[in-house]
Amino acid sequence: MAATFEIAKAEDESFYFRLRAADGTLVAVSPRFKTLKGVVTGITAVRESAATGLVVDRSGPVRTPAALASR
Repeated sequence: MAATFEIAKAEDESFYFRLRAADGTLVAVSPRFKTLKGVVTGITAVRESAATGLVVDRSGPVRTPAALASR
């Protein structure tokens, strides 16, 4: 089974989506959108970006070319 996008309506009548992994784990929650069309457009953008997105590791110290050259 694939991941699932769940569309929900907030108390203020805005919409948002949750992305759940196949095992039900919550992966992401979107910002709120004013319209249902907006939330669907947001889901489409996430689906397209995820397929072509680059992975950027920002978990460690920044390594500049000068710092690497001094090793």
